[in-house]
Amino acid sequence: MQIVLLESLGVSCAVMEKHRARLQEMGHTLITYEKNTDPGIQLERCRTADVIMLANMPLDESVIRGSENLKFIDVAFTGVDHIPVAAAKERGIAISNASGYATQAVAELCVSFMIQLLRNVEATQERCRSGGTKDGLIGNLLCGKTVGIVGAGAIGKRVAALCKAFGCTVLAFNRSRVSDPSIDRQVSLPELLAQSDIVSLHCPLTEETRGMIGREQLARMKQSAILINTARGDVADQEALACALRHGEIAGAACDVFDKEPPLPADHPLLHTPNTIVTPHIAFASVESLEQRAEIVFENLYSWLDGKQRNAI
Repeated sequence: MQIVLLESLGVSCAVMEKHRARLQEMGHTLITYEKNTDPGIQLERCRTADVIMLANMPLDESVIRGSENLKFIDVAFTGVDHIPVAAAKERGIAISNASGYATQAVAELCVSFMIQLLRNVEATQERCRSGGTKDGLIGNLLCGKTVGIVGAGAIGKRVAALCKAFGCTVLAFNRSRVSDPSIDRQVSLPELLAQSDIVSLHCPLTEETRGMIGREQLARMKQSAILINTARGDVADQEALACALRHGEIAGAACDVFDKEPPLPADHPLLHTPNTIVTPHIAFASVESLEQRAEIVFENLYSWLDGKQRNAI
């Protein structure tokens, strides 16, 4: 079979060559490309592919329609909202993801955002660099805060566990019933927003969750509260969040994800709001998690080739 990897997995050449050699021994061919989001180029690269592998690069629907041999899409990412899932399923094309590879990486960054915002790290760093002091910028502890987890899947539960270790009270909003020792109470979304000092988003992007944090929901939050988004940008209405930050309706935010994949345009509203940490989608990206991701995605491939699909979507 012809296996086409459309973008780098962020691991060493030695790791990639190990898998290339194994696939060659099995009678398959692995072709690798640098990332390119142009639909025409994507289609040309995949036209004869039996398997497409990619991470979080958007895959154009024309690739699904035009790749006649395509049987399997192996996604080196947890979310699949950048994949034309409906078009693939219409053709009977199997899809697997790499769920679980970045749970610790995302959770650690999320908690670091909480501490940075609570302790005014960015503002005090600017003071220090300009010869100033901490006067007027004394921050707060994470210990004792109420943290609201929106979406209590694997990452949400890991964030809850880390927050409990810091001495937080943890609330959770989730579609299904959650039983986890780190979650003190499962509540409605309005109750979570009203009671939390920190709201952390960990839900997938679906039609149900798109824009679920909008003007109405932000207005329910405490004026002293902060919002952390390491989930998907469109879960929070970008304009509404920017407006709430500009007008002091909430105290701060940290956004690792946006309504488009970075690089962001210079006029993006969240690049110009006070007390806002912005990072270009780094939560999943640690050396350890990328190595684990590569192992998961290739194990998905080997299992599928053996007729036993893992991590099916």
